[in-house]
Amino acid sequence: MSSPAAELDQGSLNAILRDVVETLAPIDRTPCSRGEREAAEWLASRLRALQGVEVALEDEPSWGTFPPTATALGSCGVLAALLALRARRAAALALALLASAGIVDEAQNGPRVLRRLIRRRRSTVNVVARIGERTAYQRTLVVIAHHDAPQTGVLFDQTLQRKIHERAPQLIERVKTPLPQWWIGLAGPLLSAASAATGRRRPARAAVALGVFATALVADVWRNDTVQGANDNLSGVAALAGLAEMIAQNPVPGLRVLLVSCGAEETLQDGIRAFTKRHRQELDSERTAFVNLDTIGSPHLVMLEAEGPIWMESYAGPWIRDLMAETAQRLGIELHRGFRARASTDSVIPSRAGYPIATLVSMTAWRSPANYHLASDIPANLDYGSVADATRLVLELARSLGAGGGAIATTAVRS
Repeated sequence: MSSPAAELDQGSLNAILRDVVETLAPIDRTPCSRGEREAAEWLASRLRALQGVEVALEDEPSWGTFPPTATALGSCGVLAALLALRARRAAALALALLASAGIVDEAQNGPRVLRRLIRRRRSTVNVVARIGERTAYQRTLVVIAHHDAPQTGVLFDQTLQRKIHERAPQLIERVKTPLPQWWIGLAGPLLSAASAATGRRRPARAAVALGVFATALVADVWRNDTVQGANDNLSGVAALAGLAEMIAQNPVPGLRVLLVSCGAEETLQDGIRAFTKRHRQELDSERTAFVNLDTIGSPHLVMLEAEGPIWMESYAGPWIRDLMAETAQRLGIELHRGFRARASTDSVIPSRAGYPIATLVSMTAWRSPANYHLASDIPANLDYGSVADATRLVLELARSLGAGGGAIATTAVRS
């Protein structure tokens, strides 16, 4: 097995990372847009140029960005509160319960019943690159990222967190699970339902105030532009490109690698849902592990253990995260553990399907991803050192999986 140092020259790796980020950042990569497809086609062309890499573009269904649906649901919650104040309790209760169920369905990655009913079906595209062993592999590693970009809005302003960090850094440093923003949107319809069920007016008044506030926040995101998304998530896409070049030059014995750049992550996971459904029969959960690279261009690399906008879900396969942590320590890469996300990521979909998964993200000192969903998320503000560290880390993890072969698969079954 060749040495990591020989394959991970800092200058060469940084050149790859910068080329990917700086080429794709100017493209408007709104989910389901022409720009999203243009980015996918450019990435596929780059990967196809590598020897031994097979690349496919997979068109998949999507229903567009989430703010329109969330705005409609928030408005329904406000209307339910107004109906409750007018003593139209039955109608208020029905509408409030519908809004509550819709918000949970959207935020917590449910079956998306309302979205499919009221939104126009559109198309996204996933880039799937196969590299390494073709037939003699014992394990498969699927590394995912996403090439679409988010919209901005006042909801994502980090001023308050930065001020808290400046005045009480020890307080911020203890926080490993952020506040659940989706609870604000859910509180309005639930209060409306409570008012309709009990006949009390005070919960309805509170529901109007909360509902208008939450709906205005998500409507503001809807009206705003898509940002360049250098950190979220061209950092992950660049790492995929770096991994492809290194593994193509030095394949990992006993390991098949799939490098997957999903579209429509910012719709709340349409792309990865389609990938998992399409490839479920091909990917044996007892011999397949996932790594998700999402927003890895902040100063501090972090590994998530769970996520949940409404309620928390622990990821499958803790052994893969333990192996990732051990690998980081061996390489001298600082990796923080014990964090849980309140935003949804592509990780939850393969995790629910039973695949062990390690999710790499990154944070600033004030516990937010750098420039997250902000206009300042441009290539000049990306921490390429963190992206390079994440790339090295996943490469070495791949080597460990290839070397472990069936033994690691047995560990996966026990966990």
